[in-house]
Amino acid sequence: MNARGGRRDALRMEVGACCARVGADPLLVQGAGGNASWKDGDTMWVKASGTWLAEAQRSDIFVPVDLAHLRTAIAAGDLDAVPRALADGALRPSIETLMHALMPQAVVLHLHAVEVLAHLVRPGFTCPAPAPWCWVDYHKPGSALAGAIAACLRRQPDAQIIFLQNHGVVIGGADAGEVEAILSSLLACLRTAPVAPVAPAAPSGTAASAMAPLTLVPDAGIQQLALDPRLYKRLRNEWALCPDHVVFLGAQAECHGDAASFTAARNAGARARLAFIAGVGVYADKDFGAARTAQLRCYYDVLARQPSGAALTVLSAPQLAELLDWDAERYRLAMAG
Repeated sequence: MNARGGRRDALRMEVGACCARVGADPLLVQGAGGNASWKDGDTMWVKASGTWLAEAQRSDIFVPVDLAHLRTAIAAGDLDAVPRALADGALRPSIETLMHALMPQAVVLHLHAVEVLAHLVRPGFTCPAPAPWCWVDYHKPGSALAGAIAACLRRQPDAQIIFLQNHGVVIGGADAGEVEAILSSLLACLRTAPVAPVAPAAPSGTAASAMAPLTLVPDAGIQQLALDPRLYKRLRNEWALCPDHVVFLGAQAECHGDAASFTAARNAGARARLAFIAGVGVYADKDFGAARTAQLRCYYDVLARQPSGAALTVLSAPQLAELLDWDAERYRLAMAG
């Protein structure tokens, strides 16, 4: 094997190990959320849509795309360019492939890190970041977001950190080690303690029976969304915080003051797969799945880190509509399970 081939394999292993580490931490990655890439000459390897970063060392989750083609398109201002996969297979490149191509660094990591998101969903963000950074207002993932990032990088071409409002953070570095070091420093300066949990009441057999066929979600944090009046109030009024949250869990939360209200709604024809019963608990159907549960836990983790009375920025009705009526996200949802 020549020197370049050896370096290529080493970089692939290095990035795969990094992805597996961050992907195993639900405060950094939730299910199929987030993505990563590395560049090798005119080829860029990017995470496939709907795959899990946690599986990076166990499964082949990366797709090689023609980086030269993307750079030519970017130089011409064509941010709707469709990535050209350089290998046959069923996997599609991430819907955020253009974002990775825009970043000049060799390794790029995009995460929905809870400690960062807790700040990005509030107005007036500031951060003593450990590397040059810039801010991008919320845009639909894909070409719209890529266009905003391109403008950001024209203003600050040395940026290694890009904060995406209501979405997440992008970090670029010469190698995976540099990216992880920046991430570690960033988390240290943004870390926020969650609110103390509210003790659950004794379980009620009557409530459980009334909620059938939904069952209690087996996660103590998620249950706080119904048990803690502060979080329940935010849940009712500030549900649509992040794009992945909306794609996996819907544009609205089904909230009920008691189990009887849920039963009445169901008798009237409602068929929710997820319901929040104030002071009682959070219930989901049997097909709710690990990917949706991960997104719901992320939502709790973000809300639990909000200062009392802090205003939050939620996605607007048009922003919700464009996310939910999008074939690329339907594909990712199906792949994620």
